[in-house]
Amino acid sequence: MLSFQGCDLIRMKGQTDAATETGQVAVARVNKSYLYKDDLAGIVPPGTPSEDSAARVQAYVNSWIRKQLLMQEALKKININEAELERKIMDYRYSLIAYEYQAYYIRQHLDTAISNADIEKYYRDHPDNFILKQNIVRATFIKVPKTAPRTNKIKDLILSRKEKDRDELKSYCLSFSAAYHLSDSSWMVFDELVKNTPLAEIPNKVQFLRNYNYYETTDENYLYFLKVDEYRISDNISPIEFVRDEIKNILLNKRKVELVRKLEDEIYTEAQRNKEFEVLIKQ
Repeated sequence: MLSFQGCDLIRMKGQTDAATETGQVAVARVNKSYLYKDDLAGIVPPGTPSEDSAARVQAYVNSWIRKQLLMQEALKKININEAELERKIMDYRYSLIAYEYQAYYIRQHLDTAISNADIEKYYRDHPDNFILKQNIVRATFIKVPKTAPRTNKIKDLILSRKEKDRDELKSYCLSFSAAYHLSDSSWMVFDELVKNTPLAEIPNKVQFLRNYNYYETTDENYLYFLKVDEYRISDNISPIEFVRDEIKNILLNKRKVELVRKLEDEIYTEAQRNKEFEVLIKQ
């Protein structure tokens, strides 16, 4: 917006020979173009500390000078199609105003409730949109210092299906682990799960996932425990749980697009009914 304001300043005020001719207080000049004190209205929000106000104004003035210099240099070196420029400015202004109103209209009318049935239908209808680009897992991963107590019990707790053992494992992780993720219904990118561990250096992760559902390793300071409950290999279709949020956002965006189209159609139809516009020149 500021750049277009700069265009207006050149066009509207650039022809004056002296700032005083306008009766306004000039704060900066680039050749015959002036920036006036009135043009700085709104640059500084109310309540801004004086030192911040001065810095903000100085930054705006410096920016204005640079834009004027660049614009005036451009006008010397290239031919500007003024009619085309005006059309672009009008299109840009329209875009800003229309965007604000569309956003307001969407906030008022958007139904954000996306049912599981809607998500599942979209998933079934567009399987090619959800091809995995990375290996993903549902897994338990624990990193503990070698100095942690009772590390010999971790494997038994990880492999146990008993609820009390799962609770004990979570309590242990909260007390002693450097990092952990306990298996649940969520899927994770395998590379993200094991980042910055010896497991990240495995050369063939696809083969590793196929061959190991439990694995332990170590480095100089830590012990690492991994139990893979389920995995999906890249280039296969994602499980719906992994892309549920993505599908929800897709469906919400589709609704937004439909609302904008509906808004434009309603305004056009109403204006046409009330004869608020007409095409005066027949093509």
